[in-house]
Amino acid sequence: MNGRQGKPTLARSATIQDVARAAGVSTATVSRALSNPDLLTERTRAAVLDAIRTTGYRVNQAARNLRMQRAGAVLVLVPNLGKPFYSRILAGISDGFADSDYAVLIADTESRPLLPGELAGYFLDGRIDGVISLDGNLDRAELATCVEMGAGGRIVLLCEWVEGMDFPVIRSDNAEGARLAVRHLHALGHRKIAHVTGPEGNVLTGARRQGMLEERARLGLPARDAWIIRGDFSLECGAEAAKLILGMADRPTAVFCAADMVAFGLIAGLAKGGVRVPEDISVVGFDDIDMSDYYVPALTTIRQDRHRLGREAALALRRRLRPDGAGAEVSGDMVEVELVVRDSTAPPRA
Repeated sequence: MNGRQGKPTLARSATIQDVARAAGVSTATVSRALSNPDLLTERTRAAVLDAIRTTGYRVNQAARNLRMQRAGAVLVLVPNLGKPFYSRILAGISDGFADSDYAVLIADTESRPLLPGELAGYFLDGRIDGVISLDGNLDRAELATCVEMGAGGRIVLLCEWVEGMDFPVIRSDNAEGARLAVRHLHALGHRKIAHVTGPEGNVLTGARRQGMLEERARLGLPARDAWIIRGDFSLECGAEAAKLILGMADRPTAVFCAADMVAFGLIAGLAKGGVRVPEDISVVGFDDIDMSDYYVPALTTIRQDRHRLGREAALALRRRLRPDGAGAEVSGDMVEVELVVRDSTAPPRA
């Protein structure tokens, strides 16, 4: 040592040339192994991958994205990140991109709605490669602009959709879920079945209400205008619905709620009025969020496979983002739902 404290020296990063020398191939072959490995023989691929491990080479992702004119990121639009419904969906999306080099960005469109032209701007500025939207209230003109500029093929809708817009949609069979709920209540002996809806104008509200009405008509159940109660997927609207039901002279014996959160609010509101669930009124929810199994009483509900929904949406977008355009005609997928019977439903009192 010379007595002076020198600064630590950083080791030189391995280059693509180092990998090529170690593998005994050209730099073009190394590049091909990273971008289009299927074009190489298995032996050559193995040699290059072994050389990458040996040299410690790391891809400069930013430079690679620049060369390929891609951002390396996708944007997920969520109407309200505070709702527990979205947790497993986002986990599914993350899982669907786990083995890719895409970063997943998340925006809450309720706390900070998109500004006019902002979505198209994300594409024009090269900040994102694609979009997964769970928000069915996106501006139609904005979506049309994305289509006109050639970005429409890089948008996938998830759970909610925009009527009349030709985007692939990954969604649950909402109408069938409503039919399963009414069928279950009917099988228990209920004939006076009410429904608390979601927000007016929402596509999920329409699909679930339509399924309920169809099954009620098919079974020949009595209909009362007062038994269709407008809600908004919230605890508060469930509590308000309870007040309306408690004041009815012709009270229903069962209620199908358009969301689990509505059902929780309804059960709490009924309890305050001295009405027990399921002894006095049976309640069915929709979604099967994590709390449903732990609520008292545990909630009978329609289960959406939320993780699968998120993962399917991620894979659908990845197919549309392939450089060769393979899979660009993905039309969407309808994911089946399941009735989960717990403690909030029982035969009506004699």
